[in-house]
Amino acid sequence: MNETVKRYFDAFNAGDVEGMLACLSDDVAHHVNEGQIRVGKEKFAEFCAHMNRCYKENLTDMVIFEAEGGTRAAAEFIVNGTYLQTDEGLPEAHGQTYRLPAGSFFNLQDGKITRVTTFYNLADWVKQVSNG
Repeated sequence: MNETVKRYFDAFNAGDVEGMLACLSDDVAHHVNEGQIRVGKEKFAEFCAHMNRCYKENLTDMVIFEAEGGTRAAAEFIVNGTYLQTDEGLPEAHGQTYRLPAGSFFNLQDGKITRVTTFYNLADWVKQVSNG
């Protein structure tokens, strides 16, 4: 198991954005599900601030995979969340809960994450928060 990726997810579950940032390279490429690529820690921190306003999430059933001598990793997990504040272009928030399978893929160099790509089924999430 990749220790950097484990620290990253432990920090996520603790709500520790600074701890997550400490795992990233300065020029990290963050590939967001259904979104644009954000480059750099500052953009990643802005994304985290937005997410923390709109969502409260905890990841469970975590399995971390490592390949290519520690330069690549992946994780599969369940996102257990509460939709706190309406996110632009998405259904209205009123405290709905959701449970969503997801996965993340990583590139690593010198013990830092240089790329994070996360995937989940947005249509499934929309259905769950739309009470459908």
